[in-house]
Amino acid sequence: MATYPKPASFKDPAAFRAHLRAIGAGFDLDDAILPAPDSPLARPYRLRSGRVIGNRWCVLPMEGWDCLPNGAPSDNTRRRWMRFATGGAKLLFGCEACAVMEDGRSNTRQMMITEETAPALASLLADMRRAHAERFGTADDFLAGLQLTHSGRYSHPHDDARLEPVTAYSNPLLDRKFGCTAADVVPDADIPGIVAAFGRAAALAQKAGFDFVDVKCAHGYLGHEFLAARTRPGPYGGSFENRTRFFRECVAAVHAAAPDLGVAVRFSLFDMIPFVKGPDDVGVPMEIPGVAGPGDYPFAFGGDGTGFGPDPELREPLAFLRLCRDLGIELVCTTIASPYYIPHAQRPAYYPVSDGYLAPEDPMLGVGRQIRAVAQARAALPDLAFVSSGLTALQEWLPHVAQRLVREGLSDFAGYGRMVLSYPDLPADALRGGPLDKCRICRTFGDCTTAPRNGMVSGCYPLDPFYRSGPDAARVRSCKFHA
Repeated sequence: MATYPKPASFKDPAAFRAHLRAIGAGFDLDDAILPAPDSPLARPYRLRSGRVIGNRWCVLPMEGWDCLPNGAPSDNTRRRWMRFATGGAKLLFGCEACAVMEDGRSNTRQMMITEETAPALASLLADMRRAHAERFGTADDFLAGLQLTHSGRYSHPHDDARLEPVTAYSNPLLDRKFGCTAADVVPDADIPGIVAAFGRAAALAQKAGFDFVDVKCAHGYLGHEFLAARTRPGPYGGSFENRTRFFRECVAAVHAAAPDLGVAVRFSLFDMIPFVKGPDDVGVPMEIPGVAGPGDYPFAFGGDGTGFGPDPELREPLAFLRLCRDLGIELVCTTIASPYYIPHAQRPAYYPVSDGYLAPEDPMLGVGRQIRAVAQARAALPDLAFVSSGLTALQEWLPHVAQRLVREGLSDFAGYGRMVLSYPDLPADALRGGPLDKCRICRTFGDCTTAPRNGMVSGCYPLDPFYRSGPDAARVRSCKFHA
């Protein structure tokens, strides 16, 4: 079983750089964390619409599994969001994955925006802006969005233990992995109702005071699945035009319902074949029926056809991004694939989550794979603003790499997700030029994912005293992955 050197084992940037070059990671880092205003991460960004974002740090959207049963924010949700607002990032990309309708909730405690829950979200957002202004002097350059989503294949709206999937098409590998059938494919007649739900949610988000909504097309959720629905008959499958119809209709519904609201997208640049636990608990690709070894896998949107990597030219992803631009979208938060079926690539980590597998490659290869795809997309569409993700595995070297990406024009914003749970103040500390608080750096133990996979709220149980001393801490430890 292979083991990979942890970032903390490299005592200086030169040593880490040598490792990256030795494994062919394909990216570099700066030697020092620069303070503002000299840091590239301190530069404001002006959107085409004229709105200014105060720096290049971005908090990525995540689910906390901690909202109230009606979808309103709980005290735990409020604590997380307030930490997002006061950590130093000027862009909050979606704050939370928010279901647009009950049948699209990934769990019974997922956020949902309705007439009933919108006032609580408005109050929380106002408190966040006040707190941000108190710490950083102004919130005029602080943008906060709400991610709108339908969980599709991964919907558990009524019971966390009972999957109620809504799929875009029949995928033989994913259907086998998650127990879905052809009966779960959403009929054409039901799609207008889902589209309308995106419009209603956007109107409520605008009323609550969000700057934009993120129409999620990532991670195998419904919006993302439609992009790969090549085998689906009818107006929502087959051709690229048909496979983007659901997205186009959702964006049109948002514009119609909330004309003054910005629209952004969280987008999986490419997909890959699902992985499962193999010999010695190391991840291996699922076998394709009737194919021995790597073969044709037509279901990975933006893939190379085998399922093992991206299309070198990113033809369809770039076409989708051009479509986004033409629809008036300015912000693109990039990711790849899905944490549900290829976590080592989508969310590189040194430790597996409870239902995962041991990494089949050095996590830095996964980081590099995403960095190169974002750079390629940004080079092709420089008038869009790109947010990178998948950077948490860099640990103490995250600011060094993020600074390099922005300085060299490989990305416009550095997104951080899991890291914000343990170390929300990372951007503020980095913009002071350091030092970083190494006791708060995420080490990718995976508890923030293991907890919700086992019915508990998400949080950093190893490093955040709030969760470490909470009632679920012992239970999370008992759910750890055992090789």
